[in-house]
Amino acid sequence: MVLQLAPVSFSVESEVQNSIPANWTPVCHITYNRDSWVKLNQSPSEYSDSEALLLCEKTSGVWISWVAGYGEIILDKSEFYC
Repeated sequence: MVLQLAPVSFSVESEVQNSIPANWTPVCHITYNRDSWVKLNQSPSEYSDSEALLLCEKTSGVWISWVAGYGEIILDKSEFYC
């Protein structure tokens, strides 16, 4: 049995780009709740944890949070993710 392989000229990236509608804009629909643990984009100090506990939403998208090794901190939703 002989197996012959032929190179395939296929670009996954261009296929994905072509499948996205031109008028589509990405929107985050994640709803955060109090008592949720989130991962921080950047720790507030070199000695603190990289996760925060959401305590309460101060204003839309701004959370009062607690980080181990740091304490209470106010975070914008752009500073963390699930």
